[in-house]
Amino acid sequence: MPAFSRLLGALFIALLAALPANAEDKRFLLATTTSTENSGLLDAIIPQFTEATGIAIDVVAVGTGQALEMGRRGDAAAILVHDRIGEERFVEEGYGTDRRDVMYNDFVIIGPEADPAGLVAAADTAEAFTLIAEKQSVFVSRGDDSGTHRKELRLWDEAGLDAAGFGGWYREAGAGMGQTIITTTQMDGYTMTDRATWVKFNRKEGHRIVFEEDPPLFNPYSSIVVTNAVIPAEESDWATAWHEWLTSEEGREAIRSYRVDGQQLFFIAGDGKQG
Repeated sequence: MPAFSRLLGALFIALLAALPANAEDKRFLLATTTSTENSGLLDAIIPQFTEATGIAIDVVAVGTGQALEMGRRGDAAAILVHDRIGEERFVEEGYGTDRRDVMYNDFVIIGPEADPAGLVAAADTAEAFTLIAEKQSVFVSRGDDSGTHRKELRLWDEAGLDAAGFGGWYREAGAGMGQTIITTTQMDGYTMTDRATWVKFNRKEGHRIVFEEDPPLFNPYSSIVVTNAVIPAEESDWATAWHEWLTSEEGREAIRSYRVDGQQLFFIAGDGKQG
């Protein structure tokens, strides 16, 4: 972001913070993907935003598709999601403005310790997905139109496979990432999860990462301010203050500093991975 734009953003936040209202009076609703909540990130950074601005945030954590629909209806003043194609369409259709890259992590494929489909030997993501299909190993999909679900379907397609034609080995959880991991461990199957949720999650039950660190598994997150006439003007201002803070150096440092068991879970573009 140019230096002048960063300065304007900082001034905007400061002016809002100076308004004579407390956090109970100044609040808006953020629709976001379950991974930002399941990973513990929002619990770590939102209090820092509230302390800096006096603005409280009510969070609804759903799949990215549902978060975008909440924005279209005007049920949320800001969204934080991870489906670039859906995000760009949302803005092009006039429902949001100023989409900004915020952070990134990556997806991993988890499976049973024994790895019956042999994913640890896969050369790339396409081969990993092909091995699951060839072995007809149980695969648990989010099945909820989330950013993770959309990404998974694209990866099947890139491997030359159509998930719509899969048999009973392909299961749809219709749930968030945490519950999908639970279902996967109960069924002794495979699933794709964002790394942050997997690291944070404490019910791994005989499962491990069996495939990781391939470029197609890159997982970027973006912030968008919703443009909808039904959203009160002051809520739009508070959502914009969050948007500015999240992409300011203060917000970026809050994201960088969040760790679980000493491991950094989200990264800022341009930083490179930090230990």
